[in-house]
Amino acid sequence: MTNNRRDFLKKAGMAGAASVGAAAFSAPYVHAQSKKPIRWRLQTYAGPALAEHVIKPSIDAFNRAANGEMEIELYFSDQLVPTGELFRAMQRGTIDAVQSDDDSINAPVDVSVFGGYFPFASRYSLDVPTLFNHYGLKEIWEEAYNEIENVTWLGSGSWDPCNFVTREPIRSIADLEGKRVFTFPTAGRFLSRFGVVPVTLPWEDIEVAMQTRELDGIAWAGITEAYTVGWADVSKYYLTNNISGAWAGSYFANSERWEALPEHLKTLFRMCMDSSHYYRQHWYWWGEAHYRTQGGKLELTSIPESEWQTIEDEALTFWDEIAEQSERNARVVKILKEYRQIMQQAGPPYRYA
Repeated sequence: MTNNRRDFLKKAGMAGAASVGAAAFSAPYVHAQSKKPIRWRLQTYAGPALAEHVIKPSIDAFNRAANGEMEIELYFSDQLVPTGELFRAMQRGTIDAVQSDDDSINAPVDVSVFGGYFPFASRYSLDVPTLFNHYGLKEIWEEAYNEIENVTWLGSGSWDPCNFVTREPIRSIADLEGKRVFTFPTAGRFLSRFGVVPVTLPWEDIEVAMQTRELDGIAWAGITEAYTVGWADVSKYYLTNNISGAWAGSYFANSERWEALPEHLKTLFRMCMDSSHYYRQHWYWWGEAHYRTQGGKLELTSIPESEWQTIEDEALTFWDEIAEQSERNARVVKILKEYRQIMQQAGPPYRYA
């Protein structure tokens, strides 16, 4: 356990974390009377090296622009709360906000399966904001989270694609058989159809697990993150085929804490979210090409497109199974299918045959 988490638990109390966490913060008028800044704890899914890109610059900007009225303390993956427990901790008020995907934090909504890497839902990073802002996913997510007590979904954006980084080369679907792979919950369910053995570990343990051969590979990111966080140093191969063109992640907040903010701080926070979304668009687009061509640590491998089509076809079957889980999931799948058809009809550069 890190010192940060020890200090945090010591302050909050293991048994009464919920009540203490909620009581530790004052209402806005109290802050105004005492001249003390509003303080939030925000935990991201990302470890320190990755957080330097995916969230820290925007939080630093928020703290500067808030002009002393509010300060957000940023914590990294598993630093205060294990990632799988983040949703409940936020709901209780133990922490104030989260940056992650719905799937990884076990969000108790039916649409959580579409968070992270829903197989073949996107081809490029721009697909995610397009689907949310122009095809109706935003309204569906708002509907879903409005049914959940004390958590507010603030919006989604895209990250990098999902490729395999492995110790042994993957050149055919058969090579996936028996590979122990660190990945996301729903992506793991899908990949298990091809013999992959999904493994769940704390984010900070992945590099060591690759070195000790507890893991055969990682399907958690693209090549940019493989180099940024050190996974390229403990792997040898990078499979250019991906099961998703972009990770769909979100920002969430404890509803009581969010509603207590004055409107100008809510607006500032949303602007900083957008700043983070914009930075990731070009950072990942740069990195995925840069490290493929100039990285020097990973050998690129590929599964022939004709064979890879087998996996893409199976994804559509998987979509139909997810659609059967709820009426709302069926609406999401319907949108994904319509979007897929439109992009194919549009042709290059939207989709290539």
